[in-house]
Amino acid sequence: MKNLQLSLTLTLGLLALPTIAFAQTVRSGSGANAAAITGIRDTFRTDLGGGAVAGANGSFGGVRREINWDGVPATQSAPNNLAANFFNVNSPRGAVFSTAGTGFMVSSATTDAGAGQPAAANFGNINATYSATFQTFSAQRLFTSLGSNVYDVNFFVPGTATPALVTGFGSVFTDVDILGATTIQYFDAGNASLGTFNLPTADFGLSFLGVFFPTAQVSRVRVTQGNVALGAGVNDGGGNDVVVADDFIYGEPVANTAPEPGTLIFLALGGTLVFVRRCLKN
Repeated sequence: MKNLQLSLTLTLGLLALPTIAFAQTVRSGSGANAAAITGIRDTFRTDLGGGAVAGANGSFGGVRREINWDGVPATQSAPNNLAANFFNVNSPRGAVFSTAGTGFMVSSATTDAGAGQPAAANFGNINATYSATFQTFSAQRLFTSLGSNVYDVNFFVPGTATPALVTGFGSVFTDVDILGATTIQYFDAGNASLGTFNLPTADFGLSFLGVFFPTAQVSRVRVTQGNVALGAGVNDGGGNDVVVADDFIYGEPVANTAPEPGTLIFLALGGTLVFVRRCLKN
């Protein structure tokens, strides 16, 4: 009977494992300009690791990736759309974007040339007021979804279609006015939420949020930028919080080789049933 009780106790413990929350480290800060948040950004860089010297495709030491948008070519910049898989195909960094909106855009730079370029700075091509509303963390380009203020960043082994996990994700945002309107939600390989985190506010300034986990367990993040999508008649203020993003920072995407929680439960139950049957025979 003691063996049976021990077996049942172990089974209950194993069943509880998938619900155990892994401790995370949250880094956030905001201020009037880039200098105000550089320190907290650098702390998050240290959490992820990889040093300060970038390699090919934004790789830092093989353990961290970064996207600052500034290397995006004119053909993929405003007024042109950015391909959702640009940072897994053209510049393979293991990030693919998705949205219920109409696509994605990277703002123009003064060096752009072509039809309609250089477009007005900071998405001024969408709404002239945005050129003064937004500032950059790393000049000159910014990033946004179009037709929706919500988008997902899905992680893959860079340059492949193999789903991947990262240890954390962080981003810089510009002109966060309303607390709780701009958030990052993290999901694991089973699509369970690992938590939703608010960006600190900085009217006409810059905000940063990064969340680091002790193991690679983040399969995607959902970003909500403000409470409205960018638009020709959508000015910031008066209840509208129009927000766009600058630098993305995240752990090196690695293939998920761990068994799914359901598999662990099945194996645990199978082993326990065998053990119980042996106990009953004795």
